[in-house]
Amino acid sequence: MKSLFKALIGAGLCIALFSITSCKKDNSEQAAAVNEEEAAVISQENAEAEAEYDDAAEIGMAAGADLEVALQSANNTGSVNLGARLELFADLYFKIGPCVTITVSPNDTTFPKTITIDYGSGCICRDGKLRKGAIILHYTAPLRRPGAVLTITFRDYFVNRKHIEGVKTITNLSADGAVKYSVQVQNGKISWPNGRGFTYAGIKTVTQVQGMDTRTVRDDVYTIEGRSETTYANGITVVKNTETPLVKPVACHWIVQGVLKIKINNAAFYIDFGAGDCDNKALLTNVQLNKTIEITLP
Repeated sequence: MKSLFKALIGAGLCIALFSITSCKKDNSEQAAAVNEEEAAVISQENAEAEAEYDDAAEIGMAAGADLEVALQSANNTGSVNLGARLELFADLYFKIGPCVTITVSPNDTTFPKTITIDYGSGCICRDGKLRKGAIILHYTAPLRRPGAVLTITFRDYFVNRKHIEGVKTITNLSADGAVKYSVQVQNGKISWPNGRGFTYAGIKTVTQVQGMDTRTVRDDVYTIEGRSETTYANGITVVKNTETPLVKPVACHWIVQGVLKIKINNAAFYIDFGAGDCDNKALLTNVQLNKTIEITLP
């Protein structure tokens, strides 16, 4: 489930979009509005935006899973003092490193519950990134329970030099044994010390469509549907929207089927991920140039 949050599109794909936009001059003011240098920066920043919010979601999922283990252990031992059992957050510590402070409130087995992950004035995590500030996770119920909602907020939160703001909400919509989550970012904003930055908003739904009847996860298949919008101070807007659901098997590193539409201001592009084969190829169509090329997925 965690890797699915990062399954939409990477920076290299956006760079390819801009590259074929600039390979031919035409009468479109929108196509000529972005040069290759700016395109590379925008594509990298756009990918970083999604990656940082997805990373917060993965932290929330890991903390939620560890919280359920801690609660089960507390129920089995009769102890309700989760503060004395924070060593049970093993997956979370493994992901982000031991230099953070994790607090749970209320410090018992009841819900709703808030977990605060405090990086303090600076903490170099296992992925090599310097984080400071705090991520605050609010659970209405154990996250694996249908109907549960996880709300993620940030307090003076920085990743390297990026200031991350906004609210991310994960809602468990699972039913009939199939996993289904809605993931939404509202009022997202990322800014750098030099004043550069952008706003970000997005929503996607991840739905399990195969593998519900087996115990192994290798035969699980998910679909992803969603929309995101990134707006820069200079007026450039990048909108991504799934035209048909994107299909992502757990056993394959890439999306294998579905169509994603990307608009850069008024310029439109389509990415067709294929007919279901597990490979790193897709077709990219520039609507304005009426040109289609094969691209390699990151």
